[in-house]
Amino acid sequence: MLPYWLLLTLPLMLAAAKGRFTRSAEAGAWLFAWLLFSLFIGLRHEVGADWGSYLYLLSIQAGKTFWEVISGGDPGYYLLNWVVVKLGGGIYWVNTVCGMIVVAGVVRFARSLPLPWLAFFVAVPYLIIVVSMGYTRQSAALGFLLLGLVYLGNGSIRGFVFWVLMGAAFHKSAVLMLPVAALASTSNRFWTWVWGGLVSLLGAYLFVFDSADQLWAHYVQSDHYQSQGGMIRVVMNAVPGLLFLMLGKRLQLSESQRKLWFWMAILSMLCIPLVVISSTATDRVALYLIPIQMFVFAQLPFVSGLAKSRAFIALGIVAYYTLVQFVWLVFGTHAFAWLPYRTVFSS
Repeated sequence: MLPYWLLLTLPLMLAAAKGRFTRSAEAGAWLFAWLLFSLFIGLRHEVGADWGSYLYLLSIQAGKTFWEVISGGDPGYYLLNWVVVKLGGGIYWVNTVCGMIVVAGVVRFARSLPLPWLAFFVAVPYLIIVVSMGYTRQSAALGFLLLGLVYLGNGSIRGFVFWVLMGAAFHKSAVLMLPVAALASTSNRFWTWVWGGLVSLLGAYLFVFDSADQLWAHYVQSDHYQSQGGMIRVVMNAVPGLLFLMLGKRLQLSESQRKLWFWMAILSMLCIPLVVISSTATDRVALYLIPIQMFVFAQLPFVSGLAKSRAFIALGIVAYYTLVQFVWLVFGTHAFAWLPYRTVFSS
């Protein structure tokens, strides 16, 4: 377990040293964190519940043509596998590239928030350790979504759509986030809804419609794929969602940010009843709502005007996510697939 705890403490140590950083030194610290976490994800060996499945997906790309690869499902991820196979690489190459994508998204998103190292810390226990090392394709899609949310928070719908479609190339379910662009629009709402709807339909046609029946059977109808712990993970998003709905007016946010995170909060709350109907489908969609944890908890200390109260709130958030990591590592149903942490060098 020690490597995971060291990973969790790193953002806290860098946050403590922030006051002594020059601007270039702070940029270097973020580059160091991006590289270290990317390699931690990418160079793991037999870590993650779906390790065997991803090895199989890599192996079957060798006999495919370029057109067969890009015309299938999740073309971005399979194209990456195809290129790696052609270059004589292995699963570690694929995992490292996907790790670089998701950590780049985490870093960029965190740096857009008022307490960036706290936001990064919040991402470690579940987004980085569990999602990035267990759901490789969807973690890359989530990395692109994080980049898109920065653009959408700044009022750029086109930037958001571009990055979400990039994410959908790695996991088609990312297109489900496209309507958020219309919900968060602050001007020309009618045309934004029309344009957003057309883009959503186009994205769904390209990435989802051809396998809609399979996805429905796999995630909704099948009892075999019911996601254990789905309710707990949905509640982890719902808690910051509820906090935002209650305290969001106290935060200094732009109109585009306020509308974006209002709807992200509503969607997080809606997942609670939906997870009862289909735990796996809701659980997988809820992965794209994880950014609300980073956003709200990096803003939450500022609901108080007192410095001591801010420090107390920040310490409470640190304690909460330390507990999250402890509970998952010790009591998680699939934690055994992450323990012990091994690398390609120790295999």
